[in-house]
Amino acid sequence: MKSSRISRVIQILTALQAGKSYAVNDLSKIFGTSRRTVFRDLKELRAIGVPYHYDARTGGYTIEPEFFLPPVDLNLQEALSLLLLAHKASNQIQLPFRNSALLAALKIENNLPAKIRQYCNTALRNISTRLGAQAPIRHPGGLDRTFAQLQEAIARKRKMNIRYHSLFEGKVIDVELCPYHLLYNRRAWYVIGLSSLHKSVRTFKLNRIKELKSTEKCFLGGEKFDLYDYIGRAWSMIPEGRIYNIKLRFLPRVANNVTEVQWHSTQKVTRNSDGSATVEFRVDGLGEITWWILGYGDQVLVLAPKALRNKTLQAAKNMIKLNEQI
Repeated sequence: MKSSRISRVIQILTALQAGKSYAVNDLSKIFGTSRRTVFRDLKELRAIGVPYHYDARTGGYTIEPEFFLPPVDLNLQEALSLLLLAHKASNQIQLPFRNSALLAALKIENNLPAKIRQYCNTALRNISTRLGAQAPIRHPGGLDRTFAQLQEAIARKRKMNIRYHSLFEGKVIDVELCPYHLLYNRRAWYVIGLSSLHKSVRTFKLNRIKELKSTEKCFLGGEKFDLYDYIGRAWSMIPEGRIYNIKLRFLPRVANNVTEVQWHSTQKVTRNSDGSATVEFRVDGLGEITWWILGYGDQVLVLAPKALRNKTLQAAKNMIKLNEQI
């Protein structure tokens, strides 16, 4: 049997041993193979004496969880948090090597004591997650390939040639990049590094990378790159080089929703007698926070600075003008 097939058969064994029932279609999707290949792999498991069985009620296959693997010493909370991430949130997070992460979780799940595994499986039926929209990966190799190439380049300190759809420049640009750091922030993955085109450290969104190619050129530096120093007090991840004292007043309708979230490390909240809330920040730049403020529409007043009030007001006027043209 070829090594690739051996690896796949072992992975199927791991999945089935989680104690759940997996239909052939499920296994086909997980491992990216045809139904025929799955049936052939199941036959191979039977030939080597693995005691799986078919459940006619669920239409799937399972293996007794106790089959030759020792238990793992996790408590209820540890086990539930791990399985929550693996089975509920992994479909909604752009997790690189997602299938590998799922298989790793299944291996641990297989080894849980029966009572803990039963408790977790029951609890998970009553838990759901909704993490919102995610930026799609358009690079032909997908997230795994893009992430792996960049990760290797960072480890080996190799320059990368990328073709990138830049919204700022409004065109596709070619950049020789010295990659320093990978960051997941607000629904998408980014690579941060020294750009030959911009002669400075820049941020590139992975889903806008059209082509990615490693070079044999090494780069110096980067080991002292500090993400916090780079982002500083930016609202999200784009510092503009100037700190502003932001003061906003949220009306009672949204005050509770706003103040129950820690939006920025410098956040300061004052509750007002009328039910409104005054929220203050010290933020580097006005661009990112302007769009956040606009999301609250007529439920927020910009008290300071004047530059932010003017910027928000102009954006609102442009929005009205644009929509009045329809």
